[in-house]
Amino acid sequence: MSNPSKNQNYSESPGYRTGKISLIRNSKSPRNIFELVMTGLSVSCIAITLIPLFAVLFYVLVKGSARLNLDLFTKLPPVAGQTTGGIASAILGTIQVVSIATLIAVPFGILAAIFLSEFGGNGQVVRWIRFITNVLSGVPSIIAGVFAYSLIVLKMGTFSVLAGAISLSVLMLPTIIRTTDEALQIVPQEIRWASVGVGASNYQTALQVVLPAALPAILTGVTLGVARAAGETAPLLFTVVYTNNWPSGNLLSPTLPSLAYLVFEFARGFDKVLQEFAWAASLVLVILVLLTSVIARFATRQKQF
Repeated sequence: MSNPSKNQNYSESPGYRTGKISLIRNSKSPRNIFELVMTGLSVSCIAITLIPLFAVLFYVLVKGSARLNLDLFTKLPPVAGQTTGGIASAILGTIQVVSIATLIAVPFGILAAIFLSEFGGNGQVVRWIRFITNVLSGVPSIIAGVFAYSLIVLKMGTFSVLAGAISLSVLMLPTIIRTTDEALQIVPQEIRWASVGVGASNYQTALQVVLPAALPAILTGVTLGVARAAGETAPLLFTVVYTNNWPSGNLLSPTLPSLAYLVFEFARGFDKVLQEFAWAASLVLVILVLLTSVIARFATRQKQF
C-alpha cells in the first residue's frame, strides 16, 4: 500500500510538477570550498605566468617603437656618435646564417627521426639515441658555441659564417628530431600495412606515405627550431665577428651582422642612440619569433590522423 503523505509531498514539489530534479548544493561544504580555492589558485598561477610575458612584450614594444621607421629596415647600423641608421644588414645576416643552419639541420634531423621511428625498432640503441636527444635539447646554447669554436674555428684558424651556422644547427637538431619522431609515430600503423600490401618497399612507405602524412607536425618542429636559432647569441660569440657592414655571402667570411649580436653589442654600451637601436632590433627579433610561432600554429591546424 502506498503512502499518501509521501506521494502528496512528491506531487507538491516544484521539481515533480515540472519534470526536473533540482540539486541544491551547500556552498559552505568542504568540497565546494576546496574547489573554489583550487580554482582561484589556478587563475592566480595563470596570471603569474602571463604577467611577465605581456610585461616583456609591452616594454620591448614601447622602447623599440621609438626607432620603428623605414630607415630601420633599409640602412646600415650606426656607429657611436651617429643619430641615424637602421638594422637592415643585421636582418639579412640573421636570415643568411639561420637559412644555412636550417639547410644543415633539417635533412639530418628528419633522416634521424625516420630511422628512429621506422627502422630502429625498440632496441637499446634507439632508446639511447632518444635519451641523448632529450639531453641535447636542454644543453645551454653557449655549449654549442664552444663546440663549434673547438671543432671548426680552432681547426680553420679563423672565425667564419659556416662555423656560426653549424653551431646554430646543433641547437636546432634536437627540436627537429623530437618533433619529427613523434609526428611519425602518430601516423596509424594501418597506413604502413596498406602501403606494403600494394607492393611498396619499407623505404618507399616511409618516404612517400608516412613522411607526407606527418608533414604539418614536422613543419612545426622546423619553425620552432628556426625561432630558437634566430634568437641565439652565445653560439655566434664564439664563431663570428660582428660587423655593421652588409653580409658578404661568403661562408668562410669571419664577419657577420646579426640581430641578436647587434642587440648584445649596442645594449652593453652607454650610447643612448645605440641603445635605442638595440631595443628596435629586439622588437624586430620578437616579431620574427612570433611570426614563426604563428606559422607553426597554422601548420598544426591541418587535419591530423
